[in-house]
Amino acid sequence: MGREYRVQTGLQSTDVPVPRTVAMCEDESVLGVPFYLMDFVDGIVYSDTDQVAHLDQAQALAASDELIDVLARLHAVDFEAVGLGQLGKPAGFLERQVNRWCTQWEKSKQRDLSAIDEVAERLKRSIPTHTDASIVHGDYSFNNTMWSRTDPSKMVAVLDWEMSTLGDPLTDLGMVSVYWGEAGALMWRSRSPQPHRLNPGFPSGDHLLARYEATSGRSLRDIDVYRVLAVFKLSIITEGALARIKATRPDDDTTSTENTIAELAELALDLANASSVASLRG
Repeated sequence: MGREYRVQTGLQSTDVPVPRTVAMCEDESVLGVPFYLMDFVDGIVYSDTDQVAHLDQAQALAASDELIDVLARLHAVDFEAVGLGQLGKPAGFLERQVNRWCTQWEKSKQRDLSAIDEVAERLKRSIPTHTDASIVHGDYSFNNTMWSRTDPSKMVAVLDWEMSTLGDPLTDLGMVSVYWGEAGALMWRSRSPQPHRLNPGFPSGDHLLARYEATSGRSLRDIDVYRVLAVFKLSIITEGALARIKATRPDDDTTSTENTIAELAELALDLANASSVASLRG
């Protein structure tokens, strides 16, 4: 919570839309827990069919471009200038991410998956040697943004900053990209389809990547590494959820979740095999 408050406060003076923070209280005698106050933002979260069905093709495309443009603006923020220079340690960020999720897999795995092990080894030898540093949201998607009620292509707030840090900006883009594609479809299949799949006006994932490259000026030469890492991470996060279910509700049928994890692992391997990055191909 303190991280969210700090980041949103730091971003007040930038062109990244965030709710205005008012105050933070760490005195638990007030409400029983620490809390912070921020302004109410009137807007829509594009999270279901009804909220995207009314968008025409031009609006859907413009909203998608805005999603990417705001991400590029976030990654362009001078984090030292806005008082967020101590938010994280960008040096070695990507290597730590790979090692972290490998360790998490060993802690939470319920069975061996050869695809996970293979992808882990390929990621370890494919970490780019030169990376940028920026504020990283950590969970950026339509679900964590709010949109104007009168202009459906205008974002009015980015929410849920609890995973934010300083690191490699392309980790955000990699996650956006795979959520937009098959990995997102696998993660959402037990619920209603992702909103962008319900309106043909939304563009392809390749369009999002091209938009970011043009807007940010960053090379996406190694984007496959970030996309594979994102799917790898999603499979391990879901395995962690599976472990908790098995520990607390052992009688639950977890077949569907187990299948999703295995499919995510195979998807990560497929992306690696098809990559233009030679070390990812094995």
